[in-house]
Amino acid sequence: MAKRDTVRYVCTNCGAEHNTWGGRCHVCGQWNTLEQQLIIKQGKLKSGGTILQVEDVTSSIKRDHKRLASNIAEIDDVLGGGLVSGSVNLIAGQPGIGKSTLLLQVAYNLAKAHRVLYVSGEESSHQIGIRAERLGASTQGLQLATSTVADDIATTIASGKYEAVIVDSIQTLSCKDIASAAGTVSQITNSTQLLTAAAKQTDTSLILVGHVTKEGSIAGPKVLEHVVDVVLQLEGDRYGGFKVLRAIKNRYGTTNEAGIFEMTDKGLQSVDNPSAALLAERQITDGSVVLATIEGTRPLLVEVQALVNRTSYGYPKRTASGIDLNRLNLLVAMLEKRTKLNLADQDIYINIVGGIRLSEPAADLAICMAIGSAAKGLQLKKNAVVFGEVGLSGEVRHVPFVEKRVAEAKKLGFEVCIGPQLKNRKLTKYLAVSDIRIALNSVLEGK
Repeated sequence: MAKRDTVRYVCTNCGAEHNTWGGRCHVCGQWNTLEQQLIIKQGKLKSGGTILQVEDVTSSIKRDHKRLASNIAEIDDVLGGGLVSGSVNLIAGQPGIGKSTLLLQVAYNLAKAHRVLYVSGEESSHQIGIRAERLGASTQGLQLATSTVADDIATTIASGKYEAVIVDSIQTLSCKDIASAAGTVSQITNSTQLLTAAAKQTDTSLILVGHVTKEGSIAGPKVLEHVVDVVLQLEGDRYGGFKVLRAIKNRYGTTNEAGIFEMTDKGLQSVDNPSAALLAERQITDGSVVLATIEGTRPLLVEVQALVNRTSYGYPKRTASGIDLNRLNLLVAMLEKRTKLNLADQDIYINIVGGIRLSEPAADLAICMAIGSAAKGLQLKKNAVVFGEVGLSGEVRHVPFVEKRVAEAKKLGFEVCIGPQLKNRKLTKYLAVSDIRIALNSVLEGK
């Protein structure tokens, strides 16, 4: 940072570099595709270069720093044990999902034992103070600052005064040497590079807040996700239900863990028994099936509801809340082809209770059973939990973590589990089905 950084202009269509801005790229001929980028000088390269200093990998392991624990079990598990010194962490989520609330709670817990700085580019210090008072997260060790200048924040991080810095959010920052507005590709890219370089030099744990697009992906260039070490996604319904924190990328741990939270007047609180909470208000009726799913490595029981009604229009409607609509259409087509269910003139609505979004194939059997139950007005014969992947031929396929799903169902008092056939496994109170026809004919009965 001692030398002034230079600027170049890069074509977003072909990638050609230009020293000055022009309305048209002279390589590909496209108009208005040149964007300003900052070239950060890391130091003058000597003629011929120098030999790199190498070391044995065991010596680098011995120098591994202790992680900064947030003392929030759900977050520490997702991170792999806490924040790594010198790591850059990106957390993203829908507006109003609770990103700032969660990070203020993390900052408060970290400030009890570490030097923490919370930098906001969206709110004033007074607004942050009001939220801290509401959450009971006020402490002398937590420092606040408001700024949208990436150069100033990077200089503050480079001073080495803080062990952890939270920046809310990266889309509000701008570099002094970039003429474009905050939130553009060049500003996001260069601001992230400035902050990352400062954090790596001083072993400061950096947490960045990122916005998302209408489609739910992280806003800004894809390079933003490549530069950082950890990418966290906070999902759920902003108006209620559970919030799920997932690790999309984690260089220091697994991406299989998931943290489950519930929004209260005191902030986001960890849910001790999410399965019991999700099933607390369940009514046993046709179209209601309990699914044993896996969130990370944790078993979770959720209710799958289906409503099947004759359409009033020429084209039947398919609506899904909590699952992929394309997957629902595929399962409906399979049911009509492989079973005696006539769904061509039926509106079908699927809802996953509690704001949970399912993506694993093990939900297929529960969805099919719920549709069959609602279409025929039948219920499950027993107080059962369902899981299994369904193929296009109607076969029920194997899914992982069967023992965990069965144990969770047994803990909540369910009588039997319905799932795929197992090899070399003997589980009590387990009903194996080979295809969807057998499942519908053997476990559904009238009211």
